[in-house]
Amino acid sequence: MSRSIVRQSKFRHVFGQAVKAEQGYDDIRVSKVTWDSSFCAVNPKFLAVIVESSGGGAFLVLPLSKTGRVDKNYPLVVGHSGPVLDIDWCPHDDNVLASCSEDCTAMVWQIPDKALTRPLSDPIVVLEGHSKRVGIVSWHPTARNILLTAGSDNLIIIWNVGTGEPLISMDDHPDLIYSISWNRNGSLFCTTCKDRRLRVCDPRKREVVAERLAPHEGIRPMRAIFTREGNIFTTGFTRMSQRELGLWDPTNFEEPIALLELDTSNGVLLPYYDADASMVYLCGKGDSSIRYFEVTEEPPYVHYLNTFSSKEPQRGMGFMPKRGVDVSKCEIARLFKLHDKKCEPITMTVPRKSDLFQDDLYPDTAGPEPAMEPEEWLDGRDEDPILTSMRGGYVPPKSREIKVAKKNVLDSRPTARRSMSTVETNNLSEV
Repeated sequence: MSRSIVRQSKFRHVFGQAVKAEQGYDDIRVSKVTWDSSFCAVNPKFLAVIVESSGGGAFLVLPLSKTGRVDKNYPLVVGHSGPVLDIDWCPHDDNVLASCSEDCTAMVWQIPDKALTRPLSDPIVVLEGHSKRVGIVSWHPTARNILLTAGSDNLIIIWNVGTGEPLISMDDHPDLIYSISWNRNGSLFCTTCKDRRLRVCDPRKREVVAERLAPHEGIRPMRAIFTREGNIFTTGFTRMSQRELGLWDPTNFEEPIALLELDTSNGVLLPYYDADASMVYLCGKGDSSIRYFEVTEEPPYVHYLNTFSSKEPQRGMGFMPKRGVDVSKCEIARLFKLHDKKCEPITMTVPRKSDLFQDDLYPDTAGPEPAMEPEEWLDGRDEDPILTSMRGGYVPPKSREIKVAKKNVLDSRPTARRSMSTVETNNLSEV
């Protein structure tokens, strides 16, 4: 018992701290859509927030350095004819963002390095294939230009953004899909659904390879994410409406590795996972706190670390990729908390006395280079992310980024097995 109380961990004293008011982002009209999305996406260059807008859907994209009050006439990204429901930055290009909307489409955008000077209304590509609103977009973690979308038509479509064509379509879900998470190399993804099932899907075989009914007994929405080791971390509700988290082995879904009751609250818990530190940050919609846990291989497997609390509830949350944190301050995570009218960065720091680079806190992390092309992934190849060192901090490329971004996203080389239509070719050459 005493050993578990003084468990050795370098993350035992992680503390959260909100930045000073002038380092936040003020006067942002955060979307009021009743959808359990995070409404926010962030990378080492930009902050994107889904906002209220008349006559369609829009989101705001700010360079991270543009802190302070946001001009009410600041140009938005406008292109969707219905409210935007989800946004996701491409992990392989910091200037490319995907969005999806109630207008049944997903769109991919090229964001210029400098702040927008006029509204951006021309996406690189429009992905049309769903018959109802599209609520989830998620980039493949290691293959270039592969994007997954899920809609209220209970359909999952995987696209090659470079050609604008659907590669894979799966209709295994009989009800609304709540969440989707790729595993580390993108060979599988897990889903939670309104039918209360947790599924593990192999997209290239177009089949569900494992499933579990009611990992949490409550009927409220669940969330699930893959851990680095291939286990699945879930959040949900008990039959008595208490919030609960679980850890599961997808090769043996009978019993949970760990199951932990948290509290009684209505807010859906959004989990954010740091693969390098094996930590999970739980942010409840409407909560004013962020709990964080360490996932280990020894009992009790999910260790509570601490809670960051503030006075105001959160509307949504963005999670910075590890390459965007400040290594000189021993910052291991940065979350961007959405209020009704502002966005507040919160830094998670491990206290250290030394000013030197802390090797144990910053193992090599997933970098921006894709590990393979879409055709290779489709043919069955799997690759882990290409890692990059955090020593000296990460500096996002500038001029090279735009050139490569255009080429990456519009890479139109037709393969031997698949030719593009003349309409697509014309569209690409015009851009």
